[in-house]
Amino acid sequence: MKCTPIHLSGQYVSLEPLTQDHLPDIQRAAADGELWNLFFTSVPRPETTQQWIDTALEMQRQQTAIVFVIREKHSGTIVGSTRYFRIEAQNKRLEIGHTWYSQSAQRSGVNTDSKLLLLTHAFEVFDCIAVEFRTDFFNHKSQAAIERLGAKRDGILRNHTIMPDGRIRDTVVYSILEHEWPGVKKNLQYMQIKYAK
Repeated sequence: MKCTPIHLSGQYVSLEPLTQDHLPDIQRAAADGELWNLFFTSVPRPETTQQWIDTALEMQRQQTAIVFVIREKHSGTIVGSTRYFRIEAQNKRLEIGHTWYSQSAQRSGVNTDSKLLLLTHAFEVFDCIAVEFRTDFFNHKSQAAIERLGAKRDGILRNHTIMPDGRIRDTVVYSILEHEWPGVKKNLQYMQIKYAK
């Protein structure tokens, strides 16, 4: 389970390694819906995008994350970002997070395809026994999306993170376990068929 850049390609999206060249693409994607105005997300503002990219790539250099941009295949447009992180090779587990999508890409099949790619690689290539998701207690849309994947709610970490604006966040934790993966995979594939219609 090495933190080296990888490329994953699915039905609706391709997940490509983040580079410095993606700066204008990330700015455009985040501007679609002005996602930075949602207080419970960590989507970069136009003026902080360079810092966001630098931080993400530093996580990768330190071997603590694999960072992707999400390209919608039909349009060829970058519509968001996601990453593997909290990678624990010795415990065969990781987290999928720092995920966000342009407003126009939400509820479109992009999330389903992205998660199918990430989870397949995590369980079938990295040989994970657990994959975790975390989100802000107030991000109800994210919680619903994670639950639609088939992840189960493990609990809430109270007063877990001090946010940049000083707010203290409660974090909702979900996971999918190795023995649950075949059923989750079948569900995601079924969801893909529904989006294709």
